Amino acid sequence: MREESAGAPSGATSGGSHVIGLISDTHGLVRAAVFEALAKVELILHAGDVGGVAVLDALGAIAPVRAVFGNTDPAGHPELTDEIVHEVDGVSIHVSHGHEFGRPTPEALLDTYPQRVLVYGHTHRQLVVHADGRLVVNPGAAGPRRFDLRPSVARLTIRDGAPEVELVELPA
Repeated sequence: MREESAGAPSGATSGGSHVIGLISDTHGLVRAAVFEALAKVELILHAGDVGGVAVLDALGAIAPVRAVFGNTDPAGHPELTDEIVHEVDGVSIHVSHGHEFGRPTPEALLDTYPQRVLVYGHTHRQLVVHADGRLVVNPGAAGPRRFDLRPSVARLTIRDGAPEVELVELPA
């Protein structure tokens, strides 16, 4: 995973605020608009179907990157993992692609993973669900346009231990 960085994280702000970029389903394409949409995040979490090391390298120019395997990523890729569990300011985050459920739903993720923020991809559909103080996010697909859906990413802000998310549509 591309976690190396020098100095203070670029997305951290004073007052206990952290901004994390969420991206999924790039399928080998990093659109130019991703650089603006994820500018100044301190970390990028990729929810799978990366599409190659060139994607990780491109995103690494924005911020450190951690990524999970998607169903189209080759097994054994040294920079991908099955899941990510990460904590920021007391907020636990779980990232998986979602294909482990076949057709992932917020309910299935909430029943399976105990973390406060659950991030997944696979469906290519943007989604934000708030449930009993927890947050389920699918940032949508940032790669080649499929299923007549707009490409998108998300920005997860954790401010004083409270997570909130903004979906950011990208030009098609």
